[in-house]
Amino acid sequence: MQRQKLILIIGVVLGIIAVFLIKVYLDQQRNYIAEQEKQKVQKMQENLTPVLVAKKDIAKGSSIESDSLAVEMTPKQSVQPQAVTSLDRISGMTTLIPISKGEQITLNKLIWPREASGGGSASGTLAMVTPVGKRAITISVDNIASLAGMIKGGDYVDVIAMIAVPVETAEKKQAVQVAVMPLFQNVLILAVGREIGRSSSLPEINRYSKSSDEKADKSSAPTQLITLALAPQEANIIAFVQEQGKIRLTLRSPADSQVQSAMPTTWDTIFKYIMPNKETTKAEGKEEVAKQEYVEIYRGLSKEKIPLSR
Repeated sequence: MQRQKLILIIGVVLGIIAVFLIKVYLDQQRNYIAEQEKQKVQKMQENLTPVLVAKKDIAKGSSIESDSLAVEMTPKQSVQPQAVTSLDRISGMTTLIPISKGEQITLNKLIWPREASGGGSASGTLAMVTPVGKRAITISVDNIASLAGMIKGGDYVDVIAMIAVPVETAEKKQAVQVAVMPLFQNVLILAVGREIGRSSSLPEINRYSKSSDEKADKSSAPTQLITLALAPQEANIIAFVQEQGKIRLTLRSPADSQVQSAMPTTWDTIFKYIMPNKETTKAEGKEEVAKQEYVEIYRGLSKEKIPLSR
């Protein structure tokens, strides 16, 4: 009888333990699923960005009103260039073309009334050609950095800097070494001097007129102010670097938007590039010495090693 009671008690205790373990397991699974769903929602939200869209058809020349627009969460890959994300940025502007219901509101479809009355173009201002998420920053470059003035607005360049970098010598002392640092790649040129974008036509030059030649020479002179479209942190970096050294621009092909890894260049980098087999030669020399064969000669109790000649 006592044995049966003991077995019954043990069975009840094991049953309670089993229920507890099942509850713990289910709670863990529930928390895991909830965490996965939370991460999934967070990832989806990170991939979405708010964009203003038209709630109804907007006719050409209409003033932008809040009741005609709505905020829509759109995947980043579907956001159109110059899409508007805030009503405050376009309040008071008018439409250049008709906008259909559900269409994204972009800056190239809008114009300020004062520019429309003055015959100007909204797309001709620096603020209007600056991509969303970028900042326009002007840097001063010399004739070499501007490729003899052949860089134009709308081109894409890579930005490198020549600066003095602090290093530590073998004697544990601080020194300065000049290095070329790759900063940014595939950067859009917004303006060269005061010229925004690409000029639609070249000035007609009369080769028999001296004044026309002088104007042509003046217009072709390289401008030392170039405006770039950079992210906010990149703008801070280039402003700092320009105070420390020189900026260089390298022109890219219009068909090339690939970003490649690039390492800083110092004297060591140059030597390794010019003489890549130098370290290999040293290693082979050490291996040659290690493979040198010797002959052991015994004279009484003394031993002498004599290298064999080849």
